[in-house]
Amino acid sequence: MSKVGIIANPASGKDIRRLVAYGSVFDNQEKVNIVRRALLGLEAAGVEEVLYMPDYYNIVPRALDSVHLRMDVEALDMPCEGNQNDSTCAARLLEERGAKCIVVLGGDGTNRAVAKGSTAVPFMPISTGTNNVFPFMVESTIAGLAAGFLATGAVSVVEATSATKRFDILLDGQVTDLALIDVALYDDIFVGAKAIWDMSKVKEITLTQAKPSNIGLSSIGGVLLEGGLSQNQGVHIRLGSHMEEGKIEITAPVAPGFVRSVYVDAFDVMEVGDVVEFEAAPAVLALDGEREVEILPNQTAAVQLSDQGPRVVNIEKTMKLAVQRGYFKANNIKRKEG
Repeated sequence: MSKVGIIANPASGKDIRRLVAYGSVFDNQEKVNIVRRALLGLEAAGVEEVLYMPDYYNIVPRALDSVHLRMDVEALDMPCEGNQNDSTCAARLLEERGAKCIVVLGGDGTNRAVAKGSTAVPFMPISTGTNNVFPFMVESTIAGLAAGFLATGAVSVVEATSATKRFDILLDGQVTDLALIDVALYDDIFVGAKAIWDMSKVKEITLTQAKPSNIGLSSIGGVLLEGGLSQNQGVHIRLGSHMEEGKIEITAPVAPGFVRSVYVDAFDVMEVGDVVEFEAAPAVLALDGEREVEILPNQTAAVQLSDQGPRVVNIEKTMKLAVQRGYFKANNIKRKEG
């Protein structure tokens, strides 16, 4: 049976960066609309069953209110805590239940939480959060169709998805967490409000992506590395607080509406398998833009670059293959009449 999971984070797009920066507020009613269109795309592609993460706003049930679908739509049997553990738990259950693709609504933090539950099931990430480097800005009807064509076998995983990287977080040599885009050493001793915005406290950064067109910390790497990174590379950047001889001053869009100067002491390109040990403790590690890990005195913290990030649906390639194979001809595509 062709089966797709939906994880829609009701908390994405609402963190403190709406107050300290200029991030847009993404309300839950708009997420309902996005999910509704994604469901219609999934059904049109021939998906037979959808399993979804329950949440306190009832995003998927609300999306079902005004549509009549032939496919089965069922909530996962799991507790709803109202935090990122829900996304991690849901991803784990979706892998166990045999989902062929997970449609994720959220930003980098949401996708990170999902990846902590499963990297075996390909992601179709739809951007609704703040730091939107990992997810796509895409019309959800198209996202639903692409995820559906993957789930039904119209296109294969090898054809339809792309590999991604991740960082494994090591405390005293043990893997304790992961990040998909960036890890920042933040000069603080408490997690606090999680989101980071004060660049004077960011001392070191490791990145899986380095593109000047990105928002957030990965834009620093994009400005610094004109050639970007290859599929098997990351970068470690050490920052300073002011300009001195030998340092590099660059300007980058480090948060929504924040284009700031930063001072680079040094940087090193990483290869898959490389480990970088951070130099300060106590401190906090911010993972994909959010403070998550406290480094205690006398504790060692490091990151290792891995090529085992979740596979992500290549929308353009998937849709082209579906067209070439006749799935948009009238006798193939499935649509609800009336």
